[in-house]
Amino acid sequence: MKNSVSDQSFYIESEDEDERVSERDGEEEGNDSDSSDNSSEGSQQQNRPSSYTTTWPQSYRQSMDMYGSLASPNIGFLGGTPSLSKFGSSFLSSSLTRRHTPEVLSNLIKPLLPTHGQQTPQKQSSHSLLPPIPSGRKSSIQKIDIHSRPSSKVSHEIPLPRHSTYGQSVMNGINVLCGVGILTTPYAVQQGGWWGLSILLIFSILSLYTGILLRYCLESEPGLETYPDIGQAAFGTTGRFIISIILYAELYACCVEYIILEGDNLSSLFPNAHLSIRGLVLNSRHLFAVISTLAVLPTVWLKDLSLLSYISAGGVVASVLVVACLFWVGIVDNVGIHSKGVPLNLGSLPVAIGLYGYCYSGHAVFPNIYTSMAKPNQYTSVLLTSFTIVTLMYGVVAVMGYSMFGESTLSQFTLNMPQDLVASKIALWTTVVNPFTKYALTMSPVAMCIEELIPSSHMKSPMYSILIRTLLVFSTLFVGLTIPFFGLVMALIGSLLTMLVTLILPCVCFLGILRSKVTWLQGSLCIMIIIVGVVSSTFGTISAISKIIENLS
Repeated sequence: MKNSVSDQSFYIESEDEDERVSERDGEEEGNDSDSSDNSSEGSQQQNRPSSYTTTWPQSYRQSMDMYGSLASPNIGFLGGTPSLSKFGSSFLSSSLTRRHTPEVLSNLIKPLLPTHGQQTPQKQSSHSLLPPIPSGRKSSIQKIDIHSRPSSKVSHEIPLPRHSTYGQSVMNGINVLCGVGILTTPYAVQQGGWWGLSILLIFSILSLYTGILLRYCLESEPGLETYPDIGQAAFGTTGRFIISIILYAELYACCVEYIILEGDNLSSLFPNAHLSIRGLVLNSRHLFAVISTLAVLPTVWLKDLSLLSYISAGGVVASVLVVACLFWVGIVDNVGIHSKGVPLNLGSLPVAIGLYGYCYSGHAVFPNIYTSMAKPNQYTSVLLTSFTIVTLMYGVVAVMGYSMFGESTLSQFTLNMPQDLVASKIALWTTVVNPFTKYALTMSPVAMCIEELIPSSHMKSPMYSILIRTLLVFSTLFVGLTIPFFGLVMALIGSLLTMLVTLILPCVCFLGILRSKVTWLQGSLCIMIIIVGVVSSTFGTISAISKIIENLS
């Protein structure tokens, strides 16, 4: 991959399947030198399918890099090297890549780390259940003269470098997987019982496998970089559109969850707060939902979200801190274990399935993590490490929370913690503050995909962008106030959307793209996972919707 750092020209190292965005020097084997713009563009078209960069949504790669990025130092025990120059290089360079027209994205992200990346040839996997990785790639040095190409194409033809170390990629994976879902794992056990906790382990294994399948889809042909690209390679433009809509719907639903989360936790801190305006009375939950919406609105208007990307990296720290507070309350503050729990609760088990499924909703960003790695052949190990750590965190929180609160466990264990304890207040405020850094990053991909649809004659007006983002933010408030059930909404998201993104679509795309290379065992595994996903999605969605309707009525 490549990195834009110069006003005039720069050198990059790339592989055969990477984008060709420059003129040839005349030293490349088998090709004649041609310094004209037409020759440069023609070479690019031959090496990368143009439809992957010109079909909606063009902004997906850049926006998801921004959403899933994590700035962290090298992690020594995970394979990183202690080099200060690489600090923050796991930040997936959302600021370095623009996949859209300059009118929309020219000021969206500013460069932060102008470092050159180097790709490492990939090794063939020995995994018996996966197809071999394409090999035999050749590297070449290219000189890029930015001014030699039409300015209208520069904005989205310069991709980002591969520069994330192993440790940084693991931290990116943990940051994507370990979100607000950790708050609901005790509630999931309460809904499904102790035996239902096995579903968490099953989903972690299946999700790990489908995450690996995405890698082989990406390597099946040149030019594939994102989840929508995979959908297009498997099922054409229709597949790209369907997958993109599902992914954006999942992000939008997460923003709804943030609003509900803020209202629930702030109202538990200030239960007597209310507001009365001309006969309209807002209780504490509604009031804080409105206040939170107004607070995050200016962050959504921002064009440079690089600072929020760095701050949101604290999501991993926040999750660890909240978990530590839970154990502190249970062990040090002697809240103790009061309930043995229920072995199995078949009546609400489908809700638990949706909650457990939501815990592994990181597949939308996995292709971006893969394409940002300095050593892509370590991707499988990165996923294995990330899933292991996150599953252990989910599991211990589920066991501890349900053991402490039993059948009275609420949708967020922070709401069960005694309010008079210092650890409880730390957990609540950490839970409250964290979404403020993530909301804009989560909503921006949705806003950007809609902004792409603005006619070119209106692109330069910032008012269209502000209007779109404002309407999106207030729509999440409306949905959050209409369906204010954090756990049930999460179960619905996990069943209806996450099952598609995590289990069903990776297998379907894998079979569609690599059908001629898929063995009988691989095909059987994919079909089994698809069946598990469809059954879980069906029962979980029906159960979540019925319980939402029941609570509303």
